[in-house]
Amino acid sequence: MQLIKIHEIKGTITLLSGLHIGAGDTEMHIGGTDNPIVKHPHTQEPFIPGSSIKGKVRSLLEMKSGLMGVTNGKPVQAGILKTLDGAQHEEATKIIKLFGSGGDAGEEIAKLGPTRVAFADCPLSDGFRAQVREKRLALTEVKSENSINRIKGTAENPRFTERVPAGAVFDFSVTLKVLGADDEALLDYLLSGLKLLTLDALGGSGSRGYGRVSLTLSDPDLQQKFDTLKLF
Repeated sequence: MQLIKIHEIKGTITLLSGLHIGAGDTEMHIGGTDNPIVKHPHTQEPFIPGSSIKGKVRSLLEMKSGLMGVTNGKPVQAGILKTLDGAQHEEATKIIKLFGSGGDAGEEIAKLGPTRVAFADCPLSDGFRAQVREKRLALTEVKSENSINRIKGTAENPRFTERVPAGAVFDFSVTLKVLGADDEALLDYLLSGLKLLTLDALGGSGSRGYGRVSLTLSDPDLQQKFDTLKLF
């Protein structure tokens, strides 16, 4: 097993709807929001953690492969390979090669090698940051939500969620290590996962319209391949 090359996929992520990726703040502030978003600790600018994109792309690929039912919703791990055959074994192998395997994977992971992909955190793009400063745009918004009592017709349980507003643009970068000739096929598989992301949602509350994104790739050839990918 030898490192032959590293593919770098770069581009931008544009928000089509408000994005909420929580900061995990357990401290309540008077007059503050219930659910603050993750921000850079120095600049206080919002960013998209690479881990959020990696986790969502992986889960979508596992859902599409049918393996999510086999694992009862848990991430696909190398230990399951011995119980699979045919198309499911092939799918699981590609997922583990791309995203890795935790736990005691034993000999199976030794055969597959290390994790191939690395997702970088996504900062605001320079162009969008300049636009924000020029037009004095807000980098965040607070969306109020509540539940409705079906009988009384009254609002209950108000909550306030911080989001990055639609229109924000972030720089995107992911690298793919090629450790053998077979790994070249992983590029298309990774692109299919990224395309699934644009058809679903990133971050929390996707079923309520949050987190819709579009992805534009810097490489024209990759963009064409991305646009023409058939997923189903």
